[in-house]
Amino acid sequence: MQIAMTDWQEIQGIAEGWSPEQVLRWSFDKFGSGVQMASGFGAEGMALIDMAARLTANLRVFTIDTGFLFPETYQLIETVERRYGISVERVRSQVGPEKQSEVYGPELWAVDPDQCCAIRKVEPLKKKLSTLGAWIAAIRRDQTSARAGAGKIEWDRKFELVKVNPIADWTSKDVWNYLFEHQVPYNPLHDRNYSSIGCTHCTRAIRPGEDPRAGRWSGFQKTECGLHVADAPSTPAPLIQIGLGADPEPNCC
Repeated sequence: MQIAMTDWQEIQGIAEGWSPEQVLRWSFDKFGSGVQMASGFGAEGMALIDMAARLTANLRVFTIDTGFLFPETYQLIETVERRYGISVERVRSQVGPEKQSEVYGPELWAVDPDQCCAIRKVEPLKKKLSTLGAWIAAIRRDQTSARAGAGKIEWDRKFELVKVNPIADWTSKDVWNYLFEHQVPYNPLHDRNYSSIGCTHCTRAIRPGEDPRAGRWSGFQKTECGLHVADAPSTPAPLIQIGLGADPEPNCC
């Protein structure tokens, strides 16, 4: 039965009162193998991976491997695979670093970071998400202005599928409380004032008093790589199979 737009809005509204675990449970129940988690393995991502691993034995995680991630990030990915018994899928651009340098010139990230992100992050993600019905992200509303309106469950207008943001209403303190309470491993760069971690060329440690995102694309008026910025609106037609369903069990975890 086709789901009306009013019903979809009801799903979104109900989800705002759910805990992160309830949101995750809903996504696993509704989409099964059609939902996967994207992770950059920052503090938020690690909390979400640990949380999800407690709810399902079939957790599927992928990362956008730009080829320029920190060694600490690659090491953390291996730690995650061992700890949770999963295989993290590395999603890569069809344009290798050497080819990018040849076609667009050396150090594109220093000249046009938006184009570099489009090649190394956005296009690979677009291709990956075309195979899914929903994806899970670890964004928080208080991180950037582009994320301020994120719903816990929403229609992703950019990639045209359902996007699940279980910890959208969390603060940084909530994230770190979870990590410490559950003894979740995290990127050691966080202990060296790297509050937000991306590629080596476009990430630096922040200085006292700086915004937590100041270390990303320093020197540019840029705070997003493009993965979480909406493009033109579109109608969520694929939602016809979702349905409202019952509320997740409040004490599911």
